Amino acid sequence: MNFLVKKFIPNYENVEQDTVRADYGILSSVVGIVCNVLLFAVKLLIGMLINSIAVIADAFNNLSDAASAIISFIGVKMASKPADEEHPFGHGRIEYIAAFIVAFLVIQMGFSLFKSSIGKIINPEPVSFQLFPFLILILSVGVKWWMARFNKKLGEKIHSKVMLATAADSRSDVITTSATILTILISHFSGITIDAIAGIAVSVIVMWSGLRIAKDTLEPLIGEAVDPRIYREIVQMVESYDGIIGTHDLIVHSYGPNKSMATIHAEVPCDVDIERSHEIIDKIEREVSRKLGIFLVIHMDPVEVRSKEILAVKEQVCKVLQGIDGKISFHDFRMVSGEKQVNLIFDVVVTYEYDSQKQELLLQQIRDKMHQIDPRYQCIITIDQSYIAH
Repeated sequence: MNFLVKKFIPNYENVEQDTVRADYGILSSVVGIVCNVLLFAVKLLIGMLINSIAVIADAFNNLSDAASAIISFIGVKMASKPADEEHPFGHGRIEYIAAFIVAFLVIQMGFSLFKSSIGKIINPEPVSFQLFPFLILILSVGVKWWMARFNKKLGEKIHSKVMLATAADSRSDVITTSATILTILISHFSGITIDAIAGIAVSVIVMWSGLRIAKDTLEPLIGEAVDPRIYREIVQMVESYDGIIGTHDLIVHSYGPNKSMATIHAEVPCDVDIERSHEIIDKIEREVSRKLGIFLVIHMDPVEVRSKEILAVKEQVCKVLQGIDGKISFHDFRMVSGEKQVNLIFDVVVTYEYDSQKQELLLQQIRDKMHQIDPRYQCIITIDQSYIAH
């Protein structure tokens, strides 16, 4: 694995660069095409020699993997195209579309194998055992196991869902070929032919693998929650700067692997000169873009940090919320005082288990508990939901 990476990828350590990332994708695709075409040819020949529908089914599974690698190759090349006037965020999402096409081909191939296996149950034929082809099948398991590790390592290195999906597909191939080998052994030593049943099992695993790939590649297209790792990196970096008190409402939009745009609200002291705070915000945006490769837009929220009265009421709200549900939080707290009424204005962040009915119950609980503390308190609350994956 290390030899191939060092041999064919210049500057292989600079994985944040689009050109280097594209080279990783191309290497993975070429290796997948070569290995799967060879496995298809060998397994098809073996399947015909020993008259095994399970082996032939496994062969066509490898052929679909080769087609998938070709589509991945085209997808990676197109996804690496730079941004243009019509696509200012680049073409990175093409990689997800290519992976979805791959998933569809895998599912279609699995369904075809399922139909062939049903036909073999209706019209069964004996399976012969030959030592040399049998050993080749065992060797093919080793090849697929290596391919799974190869794609997993590359996928983790460049954070590629497509490569990780390909690795998962290769692992499923290890299972299917192992199952095929087991059926041949059972047929040889017991005389019981379960070849067609094994073919059905193989086809189901292939289709399940395709569905998993489809799910993994559709999620970023539909819009998935912020990865906790990315969330921590952005929040920790923003809050590390002097003049930033806290953050909330982080949203990350993915336009392809390593192509993200994010927005976040940063709390700053309300008594600091606005130009000074704006200068800090600009600096953070530049540094995040340079270090994390994320185009970050920061909304500045001025908050009270000196008024003991406001801070004391804010602490009361915090204790009330924690007493109701430790998973909820609040932000954008403001207090507007009058002679007979004190308006407490803030946003509450809840999890997705809170439907409209639960939200109304929560709002009523907060208002009642704050009213018990001081009858003048009137809570004006906006419900927010977190965009972070748990």
